[in-house]
Amino acid sequence: MDQNVDITMKVNGQQVSRRIPARTNLVDFVRYDMELTGSHVGCEHGVCGACTIRVNGDIVRGCLMLAAQAEGAEVETIEGLSDAGEIADLQKAFHERNAVQCGFCTPGMLLTAQELLTKNASPSREEIREFISGNYCRCTGYQAIVDAIEWVAEERRG
Repeated sequence: MDQNVDITMKVNGQQVSRRIPARTNLVDFVRYDMELTGSHVGCEHGVCGACTIRVNGDIVRGCLMLAAQAEGAEVETIEGLSDAGEIADLQKAFHERNAVQCGFCTPGMLLTAQELLTKNASPSREEIREFISGNYCRCTGYQAIVDAIEWVAEERRG
């Protein structure tokens, strides 16, 4: 019995088709099949946010979604958002405000911050904290991350 499936999706704007094991999760697909290693595998239970990927415009936990569920979808990783310049201001703010230490959580944190600012151009510090609460950071204590997101929100508003 064949345990493989054929999938086709756009990954960072590039149409890809592969035959993969049916149980391959999305983060493993982008990391190992597509060699896009920016999304990390952390807890593998959907609670740490390290595996955050954007699918059809919404962030998802790549460890909880099967690659086959992304059939026909538009999948964007940290590499795609970075290459497109979409999050350049967030990346700069994270760097300048020391919101990056070990960097393990940073890709997921950046995707989450971008989604927040897309949905709410003027988030309060409490709203920022709430929105990123599903992304664990063991290094920064979150203060610098909240500062960076708040700064970008202010800059984007002009």
